[in-house]
Amino acid sequence: MRARVLVPVFLALALPAPAFALPVGRPDVAALQVGLRSRHLYGGTIDGLPGPGTLAAVRALRHRTGGLGVRAALGAWGEPSLGSRTLAQGMTGWDVAELQYLLAWHGFPSGQFDGAFGPELEGALLRFQAWAGLPPVGVAGPLTRAALRSPPPRSPIRLDWPLRASLGDRFGPRGDRFHAGLDIIAPLGVPVWAAGAGRVVFAGSRAGWGNEVTIAVGHGVRTLYAHLSRIDVHVGQQVATGAEIGLVGATGDATGPHLHFEVRVRGAAVDPLSALVG
Repeated sequence: MRARVLVPVFLALALPAPAFALPVGRPDVAALQVGLRSRHLYGGTIDGLPGPGTLAAVRALRHRTGGLGVRAALGAWGEPSLGSRTLAQGMTGWDVAELQYLLAWHGFPSGQFDGAFGPELEGALLRFQAWAGLPPVGVAGPLTRAALRSPPPRSPIRLDWPLRASLGDRFGPRGDRFHAGLDIIAPLGVPVWAAGAGRVVFAGSRAGWGNEVTIAVGHGVRTLYAHLSRIDVHVGQQVATGAEIGLVGATGDATGPHLHFEVRVRGAAVDPLSALVG
């Protein structure tokens, strides 16, 4: 009980107040976790939550560095806070890790949370800037930071469940990456239904996703169904809500049979649970 009380207090003293609000987690705590992971002191999820594992890693870091403050103990990597400089490809640091975390929660994950501004982060940043109506310049300055202060997007419409079964990984951080959808665990061959009526815009195999179907359901929303064992629709086909579109499988990068379900709003991944009815 004592550790759970001390964690947020300790980190509140060690870190400045957050400049960005998120439904779950703090970008500065996420950056701390990335830094601790780089020192092989933290093996938990980069979730921005100051839990017991983060506190233990902070204590180990301070012990290792003779009692230095958290940011000082991370050296030059820990110095820059988001907003202290314009971020561009090739940079590394605490502020880059914050940017990665914020972009992921706004629907544009960029691979590993590692505090390094590489091509994947630049691509995610360009897509976010275009989505937010900003000049797509691929560098993060004041306009991008202001746009990231807005709440993450949500689905403007309600959707039915593509199947009813146990839930696996949900939308949010997973290890040192971000899971942009909802995993629904079901046996091989269970039917998958369209969560909303619309037009099939993709039906085929894609790297990582395996057999995938994507349906445009209107209002800028697309639903994505991945790892299917069989596809029962074709591109251009109009489908009704509840129509069978395929069968549960384990194709692509899947460790077992399940449906990976995503909801995207104008290209931004949003939490499917915020759109599903019931």
